[in-house]
Amino acid sequence: MFSPEGPTLRELAVQALSSVEHGYDLLAPKFDRTPFRTPDDVLDATERVLGPLGPFSHGLDLCCGTGAGTRVLRAVCRERVVGVDLSAGMLRAGRAAAPPGGPAVSAVRADALALPFADAFDLVVSFGAFGHFLPGQRPALFTEAHRVLRPGGRFAFPVAAPPVPGSSGYWKTVGFDAAMRVRNALWHPPFVMYYRTFPLSGVLADLDRAGFATALYPLPLPGLERRPDGSPYLRLVVGTRPGPP
Repeated sequence: MFSPEGPTLRELAVQALSSVEHGYDLLAPKFDRTPFRTPDDVLDATERVLGPLGPFSHGLDLCCGTGAGTRVLRAVCRERVVGVDLSAGMLRAGRAAAPPGGPAVSAVRADALALPFADAFDLVVSFGAFGHFLPGQRPALFTEAHRVLRPGGRFAFPVAAPPVPGSSGYWKTVGFDAAMRVRNALWHPPFVMYYRTFPLSGVLADLDRAGFATALYPLPLPGLERRPDGSPYLRLVVGTRPGPP
């Protein structure tokens, strides 16, 4: 799972026993060489879906980490891109790796549940971060995304289909979440990261309550378009803040 340049088992253990913020500060220098970084195929597919939904002027990468998702915004936004994350270490690593050219890019350290913006963006994206929020925090998270968008703006993020019950992927996610619950019961500060707390049905209901009009787009992943039952492996959820752009 990890390249030789990635974190050691000891480094991962230290991260897992830290808070979310400090854990990612520690992991930041090697984060892009772990399987936790969003794959390029997912980013490319997201860009292909979002392109025709524009044009977009200002974009926000919510919980941006080292900025993998920011490359999508750089491709579809014309003027300004902002990355927001709680971890200063992840933001530093992202700034160091940012390519030149394209729209202006800035990084802001902030809590996703209390963003320092209002009516500022045409597009908000997020990749792989929502396992760090408990289900009870999801309504506030979506309300913040709605608040920072301009009328007509879009909030987009991929959601994977759940593993088939009984499959190896199913038992891996069940085991990981169970281990994380035990860790958080026995050790403080908590490290919130769960795979099974973001079901599509609950997500869509919370987006609706936050005021979004929502659509689903299958993400065109080479060789992984559909599961055997015909459902997409990965969908892009796109919520629109109502109103004229």
